[in-house]
Amino acid sequence: MFPIARSTVLRAARTQIYTARSLTSPTSSALARLLSTLAVLEQRDGKLQGSCTSAIAAAQKLGGPVTAFLAGSGVKGTSAAEAAKIKGVDKVIAVENEAYEKGLPENYAPMLLENIKKGEFTHIIAPHSAFGKSLLPRVAALLDVQQISDITGIESEDTFVRPIYAGNAILTVQSSDNVKVITVRGTAFQGVELEGGSAEIVDGVDTNAPAQTEWVSEELTKSERPDLATASRVVSGGRGLKSKEEFDRVMLPLADSLGAAIGASRAAVDSGFADNSLQVGQTGKNVAPQLYLCAGISGAIQHLAGMKDSKVIAAINKDPEAPIFQVADVGLVGDLFEKVPELTEKLKSA
Repeated sequence: MFPIARSTVLRAARTQIYTARSLTSPTSSALARLLSTLAVLEQRDGKLQGSCTSAIAAAQKLGGPVTAFLAGSGVKGTSAAEAAKIKGVDKVIAVENEAYEKGLPENYAPMLLENIKKGEFTHIIAPHSAFGKSLLPRVAALLDVQQISDITGIESEDTFVRPIYAGNAILTVQSSDNVKVITVRGTAFQGVELEGGSAEIVDGVDTNAPAQTEWVSEELTKSERPDLATASRVVSGGRGLKSKEEFDRVMLPLADSLGAAIGASRAAVDSGFADNSLQVGQTGKNVAPQLYLCAGISGAIQHLAGMKDSKVIAAINKDPEAPIFQVADVGLVGDLFEKVPELTEKLKSA
């Protein structure tokens, strides 16, 4: 009788231990139901910016309900309605006020904080864009938590993956903060369906916080070419092009023949060959097109950090030992002033 009674007690003990573990496990269904993510979206002139989808994709990967947040002039009838159609968004919080139209973080952050507290959100996510990088650090400071920046992967509700040292090392970060404040790399989170949703749009809390800064003006570079951050094809030039005149003469026809966006290395931008908005790299834009074709770029680690996620990388350089060839899928050693025009002509004829 004793062995039977002893085994029964052990089974009961194991059952109790398993139940306790399941209730306290970070990945348990009980905790998953408590997750609630606020995706802070950027809008301009009533239209959602392309980087917003990465924040929603990351929020969906976390699990739990996803709420989108927007603020600005007349957003309920424009960008908020657009966000409500995104599949997987459960609710959209909109704050209509001209004061938030330009996303100035000095008055946007206190207003966002009150909406976070009211909704009792566990995760706050924004794209790792100029908007997110200026806003969320202030929000994290107001919440007295540490921000986790530029993540490229989600392992669990409290564990995230992000690159460090210009992408030469990958860091896994676990946060014990009650509220996780996160910016996400746009190239790492994609695949959001823009249609099929029917989220409810509700009014958010407007604190009418006084602005410490004033929006004076902006100068936007307009181009008929695809946007660099979202283009499926990118053509980039580097310092090897020697001057702005040569950059325009050699690279622009190539981009036009491919229907590609124009990019540039930091060296080319610093030398005045291209506008700062075209810089690709650690201190520029991160891109992950289907094709990344570069000429006259040696391949410094800062540049590689911004484009190495491209599906196909093609490089033209006269130096066979250039670091760019270590990551390139296709490489051509030669004088770019000869090879690029030749390639352009063949593309046009094809």
